[in-house]
Amino acid sequence: MGRDADDDAVGAVLARRLRALRAQRGWSLERAAQVTGVSKAMLGQIERGESSPTVATLWRIAGGFGLGLSDFLLDAPAPAATVVRAPRLRPAVDAMLVAPLFAFDPALGFELFEVTLLPGYTRLSEPHAAGVVEHVVVTAGALQVLLDDDWIALATGDAVRFAADRAHGYRNVSGADASFLNLIHYPTR
Repeated sequence: MGRDADDDAVGAVLARRLRALRAQRGWSLERAAQVTGVSKAMLGQIERGESSPTVATLWRIAGGFGLGLSDFLLDAPAPAATVVRAPRLRPAVDAMLVAPLFAFDPALGFELFEVTLLPGYTRLSEPHAAGVVEHVVVTAGALQVLLDDDWIALATGDAVRFAADRAHGYRNVSGADASFLNLIHYPTR
């Protein structure tokens, strides 16, 4: 699957945000690599727009900076009374589309995404920080969620809430796209 203009725009936002966050904190690439667990070379490639990271890499970067994933996909949170028409972006090389609907807001403690898994795609997620809770609501198709080593089948309209500070995952074993809303709640930071 090739890159298109939306992919390039997401890469530019990622690059700009990562550079700005490092500058705000006075971190070198080496320091950022230490706190995120992502190599200095990879961070440099992302900042220069030369590499598309995986979603797992984006989560490690966000976690190392103490931020939500949406902080790297959006330039700024939308005001509370704003209608959001978020584009469905491919933020990484993974076979999934992500629409950051509401960026992380410290006053509310959550961020909300619409996620679409392409047919046959499996996404295994490393544990988030202690206290993080995910809420998943299937809006189209069917998918499976990995919790405690068991894949739980969910159909359109089904929902599940779980502690995300343990390994978990999502997979689409069907031949059609599967979409879900993913609300990620963070404990007070």
